[in-house]
Amino acid sequence: MTALVIAEHDHATVKPATLNTVTAALACGGDVHVLVAGANAAEAAKAAAQIAGVSKVIAADSPSLAENLAENVAAQVLAIAGNYSHILFPSTANGKNVAPRVAAKLDVAQISDITAVVSADTFERPIYAGNAIATVQSSDATKVITVRTTGFDAAAATGGSAAVENAAGVADSGKSSFVGREVTKSERPELTAAKIIVSGGRALGSAEKFTEVMAPLADKLNAGLGASRAAVDAGYAPNDWQVGQTGKIVAPQLYIAAGISGAIQHLAGMKDSKVIVAINKDEEAPIFSVADYGLVADLFTAVPELVKAL
Repeated sequence: MTALVIAEHDHATVKPATLNTVTAALACGGDVHVLVAGANAAEAAKAAAQIAGVSKVIAADSPSLAENLAENVAAQVLAIAGNYSHILFPSTANGKNVAPRVAAKLDVAQISDITAVVSADTFERPIYAGNAIATVQSSDATKVITVRTTGFDAAAATGGSAAVENAAGVADSGKSSFVGREVTKSERPELTAAKIIVSGGRALGSAEKFTEVMAPLADKLNAGLGASRAAVDAGYAPNDWQVGQTGKIVAPQLYIAAGISGAIQHLAGMKDSKVIVAINKDEEAPIFSVADYGLVADLFTAVPELVKAL
């Protein structure tokens, strides 16, 4: 029984989500192989070979894989899928784009967003915005799985010494083409990788106040800056800052929520954080039910005072 992890990478380095997915694959039992599908991605393959617990890295290099187009990556996975009992993807935008294609082509049911491995064929996954956990069992010969990375500790990025095996890259499917990419640049940590996240809600009242009140705290803590869906919908913060069921799922060491009531949609995205601090003037706000530390106060007074104290 061997599991295949589809690496998330930028052709030079392996992204943290891959490390959590390797941990999930190890829990399935048996050997763990990693597929690095890219173009001129030798450095990423070397990085994958150093991940603790990985026994082999398969490096597929082709111009058709340069932009991670889902059709081409899925074809690359399918080219070697017959060798594996489990195929695991990080539950990221890329992983969720490729995994359903692979499952459909293999005619198996995808097992989505797992947070625990009970046994080689049984897994746990959240349902109803995380308010219940379903235990699902699969009898499919090949299990195609997406992994909620916040549910698993990251495997050590160093310490491994896996062999790197080259595989023929697939030809371009011709079904889609890369047009362009607009990347948001920020000096702050990316939300899904940040150890500390500071999030603001609709109570901030405007985009100007959001920046004025929340940015100094994020800068002081070298934290990622997040927002509730309500704040994003109101135009106070950009879409890529949204934390929640329809935004980013995060689990930092410290999560500070200011002016966020704690709707189910938001709690689903951050309640696995190690320490949660909530600041809200409504003492009945649902956010306090998951907070480790709660402060009933006006955020416009409390947050600047916190910045000064730091």
